[in-house]
Amino acid sequence: MTDSKAPQTRFRVAHLNPRQPTTFTLAPAAPAREALAGELGLSALPRLSFTGEIRAAQNEAWEVTGKLSARVVQPCVVTLAPVKTTIDETVRRLYSPHVGTPEGDEIEMLDEELEPLGPFIDVEAIMVEELALALPLYPRAEDAALGAAEPAPETETRKPFAGLSDLLKDSKKPE
Repeated sequence: MTDSKAPQTRFRVAHLNPRQPTTFTLAPAAPAREALAGELGLSALPRLSFTGEIRAAQNEAWEVTGKLSARVVQPCVVTLAPVKTTIDETVRRLYSPHVGTPEGDEIEMLDEELEPLGPFIDVEAIMVEELALALPLYPRAEDAALGAAEPAPETETRKPFAGLSDLLKDSKKPE
């Protein structure tokens, strides 16, 4: 009997070795990919993997670098035909204990790659977020074209004050 242990997706910062990088490889199984496809509004997610490493950085920070690779199927925004897209993204995140968690309604992020460091670094959450950010916003099939809008038929426009000048002329005539 084989012991197929699921890969670790959350790493406790206190247990990471600051002298050598911690490597990770995530390749979700079909049921997990199907669930994620449903979450992201995809027709299918036939391939998804995220590999990389976590290493110590300056000022007690931790850096996550990796490669996100995916094959996604989305409906075309014009024809709803399936559109297949290959995604290959380089990922870099920096987690620092010196960055506070943003609060309030309006938040200004100073650095997109700099995030607050908590007790865990969740590489699965990074994978999902990076995939969501990399998805095409308006996928279009190769032969899909927006139809030319038909010009509106020329109809007589109403002119409510068209006869006003005639009425004014008539009222100014001496009787």
